[in-house]
This record gives sequence, C-alpha cells and structure tokens, in this order.
Amino acid sequence: MKIVLENNMFFVTDIGRFQKDTMNSARGFFSLVQNPTKSELMSGIYKPKLTLQKRFNSSGRFEPTLSIELSLPKLLYGNNFEELDDENFKAVAKLLQTKLSEMGVKVFWELFIKAPVSSVHYSKNIKLTNGLIAFTVLKELSKANITKRLDFNQSDFRNEGHSIKWHANTWELTFYDKIKDLEQAKISEKRAIEKDNSLQMNLFSDIQEARKHKPFEVLRMELRINTRQKLRKVLSDNGYKVEPTFQNIFKKEIAQKILLSYLEDIEKGYPKPLYFDPKSSKDFIAQFEIDNTKTKIKDVFTALGFRKALEENNPRELRELLKKHPRNSWYDFNSQMNSYNYPKNSLDVFKPIRQSIEQFEPLSLVDFEAEMINNDK
Repeated sequence: MKIVLENNMFFVTDIGRFQKDTMNSARGFFSLVQNPTKSELMSGIYKPKLTLQKRFNSSGRFEPTLSIELSLPKLLYGNNFEELDDENFKAVAKLLQTKLSEMGVKVFWELFIKAPVSSVHYSKNIKLTNGLIAFTVLKELSKANITKRLDFNQSDFRNEGHSIKWHANTWELTFYDKIKDLEQAKISEKRAIEKDNSLQMNLFSDIQEARKHKPFEVLRMELRINTRQKLRKVLSDNGYKVEPTFQNIFKKEIAQKILLSYLEDIEKGYPKPLYFDPKSSKDFIAQFEIDNTKTKIKDVFTALGFRKALEENNPRELRELLKKHPRNSWYDFNSQMNSYNYPKNSLDVFKPIRQSIEQFEPLSLVDFEAEMINNDK
C-alpha cells in the first residue's frame, strides 16, 4: 500500500534520518528518502519506505508531501503469508504511527487514518491440497485468453512456470507459487517476485516442516493497482462510491469483491474446449455430436483441432503464430469455438481459488502448526 500524507497531516521531527534522493533548488523541488536496510530486514525489523517530497499535491498546492509504502501484513506479522482482517485496522494503524515516530515523523491520528491512498495490492493466499499443485494451476491460468477483456499490454509466464503475470500501465495481476518464491529468494532476492523476502526467510523452514506432515502448496493471487485514478475506477466498477483513503479501503469485503471480479474475467477468458477432457479423438467427436446437434462435419473437426492445439500451446502462442491474419479474426474464431457446448469433466483449477476468495478466511501458519500437532498424536 502507498499512503500519501499532505502537509497538514504530518511533521518531521528528525530530518537527519532522511537521505537526499533528488534536488532542484531553482524550482524548489526536493525528494528525500528513508528505507529499511537489508540488515534490519534480516534481523526481523520491518519499516515502511518513506519519500518526503516538495511537489504539487492532490489539492494543487506546491508543498511537502510524505509517501509511505509498506506491506501491512509484514508490518504486523513480519511476513505476508499470514493475512489481515477488518478487526486488525486499528492495531495496524497504531503500529504504523509508532514506526513513523521512530523514523522521525509525527502524524495526526484523525487525519492519518483518512489519508489518501494512491496504490494498493489486494491479495489472497490460497492453500492447495489433495494433490493439486501450484504449477498445474498456473499452467491452466496461462491459457486464459483475456487480452481484449482486461486491456493489458504484457503477459509473462515465467520462473520455470511458477508464476504468471498480466501487466498494464496502471495495474498488474499476478499469480505465483508462494513457497517456490521463498525457495527462489534463498538463492537470490532478484529471482523472487516478492520483495523484502529477507524479513520472512524463517518461514521457509517452518513451512517445509509442516509439509512433511500433510503435503500442501500455497498459490498467491495479487492485484496491484498502481494509481489513484485506477483505484477510484476499480472501486466504482465494483459498486463502491468512496474515496480511496487508508481507512476506507482497509475492508475485507472490498478486497474480496475486487479479486473475484478479476478472477471472473480470467475464467471467462479460459477456452471452453479445455473444460472437456476426452479419452480420445473418437470420444471427443462422439460427445461433440451429442451436445451440438446442428453443427456440420467441418465444425466438429475444427473444434477437435482447436482442442488439440490448446493442449500444446496457450492462446497467446497460437495468436502469435497466426499474426498475419487480422486481429479480429482471432477473436471471432474464439467466439465461435466457445459458442459450442462442451461437457465439464476436466480439472477445475478455478474452483479452489474462487472458494478461497469467497470464504476469505485469513491464512495463518497456526493452521499448519495445528495439523502438525494433530499428526504427531
């Protein structure tokens, strides 16, 4: 989350704690920063990243503002494996107020909790059990054809298939294997998706111990909204006519509804032929004929061929191979393929994600510790 305090919401008690970032004396502009060190993070000390600037604020006045960037779960728990609930707001805000004081910044409580937010990361950790692994889920999610629906300009299926990301100028949606990401961070912080992993490396051994008793994996869904304008639009699109302030957006209901709306868009973009997992081509043809009585022979074989192509390539790869054809031809073809009826007998990777967000129960290491104790009895 990024909170932006205007001049009347704070005052600096120790400017010496800040380091010069940029300075333009002629224009009166300056930027000072204060960030946690790697040694502090490795010692379990978490602090927000502060940027003190003199610039035009949201009211159009040229005066100092303070940007506060932080992970709220890391502030309270020292990791973002454990999740927050609405009842945690006061504790989080009070702790942040204390941290800021230690960093040489005093904030006024009533103004602080109503401070504008310019960026927020809504997320959910999803526990996968019963043999379902994050790699399988991520591979299927990568097959969603959502370019037109979500208006993104880049997608990335990387880290040997352990993460997928859709990126646009004002937002980013990523799914990744949370445990694998910790494993990557042990090798190099640069390999990990999550930043400041030094703080939570002790989690890795705890999780590995818990997995010995009952195998599980953790998939993380994270929606990063990077501008205040986009945040306002997302809130409005989901029925929330509120100003994006610290207190207003710290709501489970809002996070839940927004994450579900993005998941729904991905699910709608998942090719319908993949919901049917036939035993053979003969099985596909026979079932397709039963479910689509008015189709022609060419339709049957076109659908079969498309299903086969999707087994080996995701839609983006197929679209790239067919790039000499008009862009709309690809979307028209997909619409035609999705208009047919297909039985649903394949693995539904969306179900555990949807259920986890709908329930929105905070995930905690205590859950796994309880399983370890029960298995030891």
